[in-house]
Amino acid sequence: MAQNPVPDDQSVNPGGSPLRTTPLDAWHRRLGARMVPFAGYSMPVQYDLKDKLAARCRGGVLAEHLHTRAQAGLFDVSHMGQATLTGSDVAAVFERLVPGDITGLKPGRQRYTLLMNEAGGIIDDLMVARLEDNRLFLVVNAGRKDVDFTHMTANLPDTLSLHVLEDRALLALQGPAVAAVMQRLAPAAVALPFMGVAAVAIAGVDCLVSRSGYTGEDGFEISVPAGQAEALADRLIAEQEVVPIGLGARDSLRLEAGLCLYGNDIDEVTTPVEAGLTWVIGKRRKMAWDFPGALAVRDQLDNGAIRRRVGIRPDGRAPARAQTTIVAPDGTEAGMVTSGGFGPTLNAPIAMGYVRRDLAADGTKLELLVRGKALPATIVPLPFVPHRYIR
Repeated sequence: MAQNPVPDDQSVNPGGSPLRTTPLDAWHRRLGARMVPFAGYSMPVQYDLKDKLAARCRGGVLAEHLHTRAQAGLFDVSHMGQATLTGSDVAAVFERLVPGDITGLKPGRQRYTLLMNEAGGIIDDLMVARLEDNRLFLVVNAGRKDVDFTHMTANLPDTLSLHVLEDRALLALQGPAVAAVMQRLAPAAVALPFMGVAAVAIAGVDCLVSRSGYTGEDGFEISVPAGQAEALADRLIAEQEVVPIGLGARDSLRLEAGLCLYGNDIDEVTTPVEAGLTWVIGKRRKMAWDFPGALAVRDQLDNGAIRRRVGIRPDGRAPARAQTTIVAPDGTEAGMVTSGGFGPTLNAPIAMGYVRRDLAADGTKLELLVRGKALPATIVPLPFVPHRYIR
């Protein structure tokens, strides 16, 4: 969910405008974070951890990634957009903008869904939680939040009220040890099922907690008042299993989990069928076909999309980055890599991309043009690393 972090000047966007900061900016710097521009914000890409934290994790993207897979990592995702949407029949009305079954959400549950345009393209992917009968909680991508909230305001009736929560931070605690950590600090959170949401006090701080995340691991996303974010982050990393994790490891974790990154793997000209995201379309919605882009999506489901998102395992050790050309066995262009890098859990390069549908079957042999050299690769199933969500 936005674009890959790219190192640059720490105070301005590539275009020269000042970077925004999250409520944890000073906290990151105190912990030795290397800050980079990302979606208009100054964000930590990795840490140079010191003292007791360094004894748990030596720092750097590789170590942070492996620590999250083995224990628990704490991510600052406060740059993402948080909002509430309230009003009569809010779920049914909001459902007109997405293919997911929002009216079927019970209070205390959330769902991953897509904002879509009339051509079937994806405006953004987002999380929608039903807090009460007439109140939803939304989390959207940082680089798309202005687009998303403008789109919602323009396409929803005045009977609904959209309130952007500028005064809240968002933390993601991810990894196999998160349940043990939360059992000590907030036992009520451990009772949440996957995709459950509840108001929970964590170490005395009132938060909105969901059992979710974007790493493929068990985890919790924690919405907290901005003024209390630093104290809560300190309390979390005081637990032996937890260390702060930057955007570099967040990206490699979600790639291993086969999860899409908006702006790379999905965008306004990519459909859910092409992206392999048709599972987000509710069964009832497939009967009515009453969401934006439904005609285009139904046509692709009936007749096939011309391209499909696939997992790719390059041979050897050289990674294939985004925008790498994929070549078919007959030498013709087959598609493009959209996300790629090194998978620390697998100790091997991995990638995702789009290929012609005649080449999308698992086991298909292809070549990747990496720095002008054709390297062999194979189409493989996604995810690269099995998901370990708590069901």
